[in-house]
Amino acid sequence: MRVALFVTCLADTLFPDVGKATVRLLERLGQQVEFPEAQTCCGQMHVNTGYLRDALPLVRRYAEVFDGYEAIVVPSGSCTGSVRHQHAMVARRYGDEDLARRAEAAASRTYELSEFLTDVLGLEDVGAYYPHRVTYHPTCHSLRLLRVGDRPLRLLRHVAGLDLVELPDAEVCCGFGGTFAVKNADVSTAMLADKMRSVLATRAEVCTAGDSSCLMHIGGGLSRLNAGTRTLHLAEILASTRDGSAAPAREAMM
Repeated sequence: MRVALFVTCLADTLFPDVGKATVRLLERLGQQVEFPEAQTCCGQMHVNTGYLRDALPLVRRYAEVFDGYEAIVVPSGSCTGSVRHQHAMVARRYGDEDLARRAEAAASRTYELSEFLTDVLGLEDVGAYYPHRVTYHPTCHSLRLLRVGDRPLRLLRHVAGLDLVELPDAEVCCGFGGTFAVKNADVSTAMLADKMRSVLATRAEVCTAGDSSCLMHIGGGLSRLNAGTRTLHLAEILASTRDGSAAPAREAMM
């Protein structure tokens, strides 16, 4: 299978270890992963803030860059959701039906990481080892837009050494929401406080999720509390093994 990594802006600029872990994991599972260097932003930020015309070239770039790949793996429910639910819409908004069809074709081959592992590769045990107490936050886009369901949890339950604890009120938003956290800072902060309260109630060492954006938001709050709980992307946990490549939980970047 010809597999491409769409690394996303956030991983590329702030959390490169997420992209590296995704490649390391997929290669360990026998996949040959390519990284098309011409890839750029998916355009989600532009669409969500009303700049649909500015997103059009990014939709076109995605369809062109990833043409020919059988699968495009994305370590982000948010960006996967944008590709599937916004790209063709943007193209049609500006009357480009050919691009809309190409965008739909690319979207049909685009998978959030846990989807690819469980639905395409048919795996739940990926041979990971991570001896820590972990709780999982289901991000809004992965939960409500992609409906990944319990796929990440099924993967985590098969990680050797991992003590998975249920997160209270797991389906409640963390308050990030991209520009929502900037435009509605007070509301975002209140939502974050509720989420941190739930995370800390688990007494987990690590809070994991499939989106670096939400982990950045949650991790930033936890770091300011000096609570001892850290954040780590799902890909980094699944890429960890017994041979010493286990990823340490890290301090947040904000």
